[in-house]
Amino acid sequence: MEMTDLKAAIDDYTDAAETGILSLKDRLDAMETKMARPGGSGDVFEADAFEHKHAFLDGFITKGDDSLLKDLEAKGLSTAAGGDGGHAVPTVIDTEIEKQLRDLSPMRSICKVKTIETSNYKRLVNTGGTVSGWVGEADARTETATPSLTEVAITPGEIYANAAATQRALDDMQFDAEAWLTEEVAEEFAVQEGAAVIGGDGVNKPKGFLTETGVGKIKTGVSGGFPAADPSDILVDLVHALGPRYRQGAKFVMNSATLADIRKMKDADGNFIWRPGLIEGQPDMLLGYPVVEAEDMPDVAADSLSIAFGNFERGYTIVERMGTRVLRDPYTDKPNVLFYATKRIGGAVVNADAIKLLEFAA
Repeated sequence: MEMTDLKAAIDDYTDAAETGILSLKDRLDAMETKMARPGGSGDVFEADAFEHKHAFLDGFITKGDDSLLKDLEAKGLSTAAGGDGGHAVPTVIDTEIEKQLRDLSPMRSICKVKTIETSNYKRLVNTGGTVSGWVGEADARTETATPSLTEVAITPGEIYANAAATQRALDDMQFDAEAWLTEEVAEEFAVQEGAAVIGGDGVNKPKGFLTETGVGKIKTGVSGGFPAADPSDILVDLVHALGPRYRQGAKFVMNSATLADIRKMKDADGNFIWRPGLIEGQPDMLLGYPVVEAEDMPDVAADSLSIAFGNFERGYTIVERMGTRVLRDPYTDKPNVLFYATKRIGGAVVNADAIKLLEFAA
């Protein structure tokens, strides 16, 4: 195992450990809060989760009554209203939003996602490798070169979704406020996040991998198209432009229009180079690598960057602040009630060597 691979493995282990520690801390804090109350006992987390969810959905969302949420705030739970009058979404609903966001956002499903509690995220990346060598047992050890470390800093921007429902719908006993809010918010978050992770400029939003100047590019040799002769060969060149250490776990990313062109390509023996997934849930394969359809990737055009290939788990990191907040607005768009949901999300390329782009240029 090379030193860079070892460092990546250590980073992954550290990230997982940090997430586990934060989760354990939250659980311990909730338990201490509950046990500090008179007669505090029983299943702390289920009781608090049910109480919070009931106050949020049946009181705040449906009727605009946040008195129960304020009572919970007085008990010391993390449901305090912000300066704009919004409230934190209960953990059980926030978790469902996260789950749907992963399902709806193709990039979130293949990139590393970090949850943070601070205002930004910083990570040291080894860009120069670590020099090593072989020596005998009694041989002198030559001092190795100093690794080249680059600090990557990601500051989350605020993403929002403005869902609307009529008060009559909210008053309907059959109206599932939880499912409605979860679907509306998750879908809008997924749309905005997916576009930013691919092509965002980094201003109050993630910086997309298409706009990162350090990501390497392979040109097709034809402006706005594939080479006329053996067009699939350029895809082989793209695969091998990526370092061997990153190919395991690598994926193609393109939109459906570009994929439609590639599905028609054949090898020298007349076999299609694209292979459909034979089992439900199994990804389609191209040259032995999974294909992810992301409609925010550009169509094939002059100088477009329409196909990406890389190990996005190691190349791109999405960071998000814990929790989603909701502000209820029954006045701006009568008879509709607006629910302004916000979440802080950022993202950036952390290892440009792990991603390559195909540029349709001469």
